[in-house]
Amino acid sequence: MQSHAWWQRGVIYQVYPRSFQDSNGDGIGDLEGVRRRLDYLVRLGVDAVWLSPIFPSPMADFGYDIADYCGVDPIFGTLEDFDRLIGQAHARGLKLILDFVPNHTSEAHPWFAESRSSRANPKRDWYIWRDPAPGGGPPNNWISNFGGSAWTFDEASGQYYHHAFLEQQPDLNWRNPELRAAMADVMRFWLDRGVDGFRVDVIWHLIKDAQFRDNPPNPAFGPGQPEISRLLQVHSADQDEVLDVIREMRAVVDGYEDRVLIGEIYLPVERLVAYYGPGLSGVHLPFNFQLILAPWSARAIGRLIDEYERALPPGGWPNWVLGNHDQKRIATRVGAAQARVAAMLLLTLRGTLTIYYGDEIGLADVPVPRELAQDPWERNEPGHGRDPARTPMPWDDSPTGGFTSGRPWLPLNDTTALNVAAQEADPRSMLALHRALLALRRAHPALAIGGYQGEGTTGDVLAFRRRSEDEELLVALNFGSSPVEIALPGARAEALLSTHLDRSGPEPAGPLRLRGDEGVVLRLGGEPQAARA
Repeated sequence: MQSHAWWQRGVIYQVYPRSFQDSNGDGIGDLEGVRRRLDYLVRLGVDAVWLSPIFPSPMADFGYDIADYCGVDPIFGTLEDFDRLIGQAHARGLKLILDFVPNHTSEAHPWFAESRSSRANPKRDWYIWRDPAPGGGPPNNWISNFGGSAWTFDEASGQYYHHAFLEQQPDLNWRNPELRAAMADVMRFWLDRGVDGFRVDVIWHLIKDAQFRDNPPNPAFGPGQPEISRLLQVHSADQDEVLDVIREMRAVVDGYEDRVLIGEIYLPVERLVAYYGPGLSGVHLPFNFQLILAPWSARAIGRLIDEYERALPPGGWPNWVLGNHDQKRIATRVGAAQARVAAMLLLTLRGTLTIYYGDEIGLADVPVPRELAQDPWERNEPGHGRDPARTPMPWDDSPTGGFTSGRPWLPLNDTTALNVAAQEADPRSMLALHRALLALRRAHPALAIGGYQGEGTTGDVLAFRRRSEDEELLVALNFGSSPVEIALPGARAEALLSTHLDRSGPEPAGPLRLRGDEGVVLRLGGEPQAARA
């Protein structure tokens, strides 16, 4: 297994710091809170922690509006707290990945203050400024991802600045070489402190059309969709020149030993894989969100896995994600029973896998009353907010779930019904399933780094094989609620793990029987493991 990099063998765990663990009673999670929960992550069996933004910020978009790329917001702690966290993570064998947000800054960033001060300022071109359209108004029809125009008029200079998100988040001009050099220095600042890589926010947005042409209408736009879907983002994102920028980022990361570069990219698979770059010079992992966005059926999931595997460039390493801070939680999308099947799917697929905090206990979206909503998108376009998937981690059954001694920044779930402490005491809990899956993946090279072969679907059952030099495993997943039988390849099979956590040992001859909402991992052929030991 040592021939593969840690990020290929490993499983990443995403922490949304505001919601993981509060250490000082202000109701907001912090770095010291993450540090105190490192042993939990070790017991879980993950290999790396990815932290959502922790930088100084006015928090208009909760840290994705950065005012200083080389600091820590006092809400989360200090640089000394960060150094302590990364040191103790590394001492436990955990890697640490930082969120890097290079598409835009906060309007409070000193760079933007300079850029805004005068058309003649040296940093004017570090951001995207344009004259009004002929006759007045925004330079083009681009829409903000949070609704409304993607342009804001600056009275003092008589020009508009572009913002793909909030008007408080002006976009940087990545065509400017001085800006690119400054951002490379930011990456080195954190790499020098020991971070093991970056997850790069909205990386496909970094370069815009040089002519700033209007985006065409989206013929598939319909009622209930967010305003951003009204147009196709043909000219405001995913420009070919972005690969040159990414190659420069990759060169910075490659200047340090054993680091990883991950890109957030919401694009169809044929465009997604382009971000591996020519000769794999792009990001190591273009985040693959297909499991988040696809219909939940054996046939649909099997098809997208096969299409993705075929689309990968030679040498490109796959990756899979079930949830993140911008999407509905998997337990909300598919229900509690199928969330267990989804966990087995994720943790038995080929490639690097990412778990979103709380998914390992089956945490679902928590309804957030309108008056308690925090997400600016929810305020701009009600019904599209992301707060329900960002609620605090319930560690125990107390009213604030062991998350804080104060008032949590967002409401928690019913902690008496779902919390970490209760699941740690239950040998068949969702948490127990995740620990068993992660231990199985670590113990079996066929799962960690082996090959993938789809077996197709039979009704509601998706099956695939994972192979290493000396082992062949079969994963069979029932996406339905009724019991089913499927033909079992070979004469002998041993159950290694069931999503019900009650099945192991040699399987009886004949067809494989799956209960409703059950997945199993089988070892095919050979003697049972107990006999080989």
